[in-house]
Amino acid sequence: MTINKTADGATLTLALEGRLDTVTAPQLETALSDSLDGIEMLVLDFADLVYISSAGLRVLLAAQKRMAKQGGMVVRHVNETIMEVFDVTGFADILTIEQA
Repeated sequence: MTINKTADGATLTLALEGRLDTVTAPQLETALSDSLDGIEMLVLDFADLVYISSAGLRVLLAAQKRMAKQGGMVVRHVNETIMEVFDVTGFADILTIEQA
């Protein structure tokens, strides 16, 4: 998985490419823990993310909890497959998701 970071003031955008799974979830966890100090809005761009596993969902949940205290978090450009995972797991109800 590739993570592209873009910071704009207190907004951080992470664009994910590839698969967010057991192997790559720690990579995202590290990127988030290293980058969220002073951030008020976290944007996760899933335009090029093709798969998410339960390990990836766990990282998203932790990020959502942290950002709820600091400001907010939005997930953008979610494809059909990942949206289905969000619907089935209930994540669609707890995440702010913006479709393209």
